[in-house]
Amino acid sequence: MSDVIKPAGDPQIGNLATPVNSSDFTKALINNLPAYRSGLSPQRRGLEIGMAHGYLLFGPFAFTSQFRDTSVGDIVGLIEAVILVVILTVCLSLYAGTQPNKPIKTVTTPKTPVGLEDSEGWSEFAGSFLVGGIGGAAFAYVVYEVVKSGVLQTFGNIS
Repeated sequence: MSDVIKPAGDPQIGNLATPVNSSDFTKALINNLPAYRSGLSPQRRGLEIGMAHGYLLFGPFAFTSQFRDTSVGDIVGLIEAVILVVILTVCLSLYAGTQPNKPIKTVTTPKTPVGLEDSEGWSEFAGSFLVGGIGGAAFAYVVYEVVKSGVLQTFGNIS
């Protein structure tokens, strides 16, 4: 398994190894994120990342929008989360279209995951990100509506 976090070597780069960023726990956590996990296809990688983003975007939009105290605040939060997922997918697609051979490398970029080495892999990733993001936002909406309606509280009072 290749490590994503490793000492930079040159202290002037500004990426110093600390007990937090170079611990075994941190290395294992980051290496197991879908963005860096080995053995995933671009579709699976995009689906996992999209689901997480869609699920986490619903809450802030539902609770901080101008409709938060109305009866449509929940559905507005879902729609806003889906719109942001679509915008992010367009950005991923634009990135895929501008990379004829390989993605841009930076000092901190680890080894590029297999499948994301060309624009076709990025396009597959973007499509799966869209499906996962919309699904994640819809799932968060359904979970919130179930909790809000008191169905779970009803089952809790049976015992």
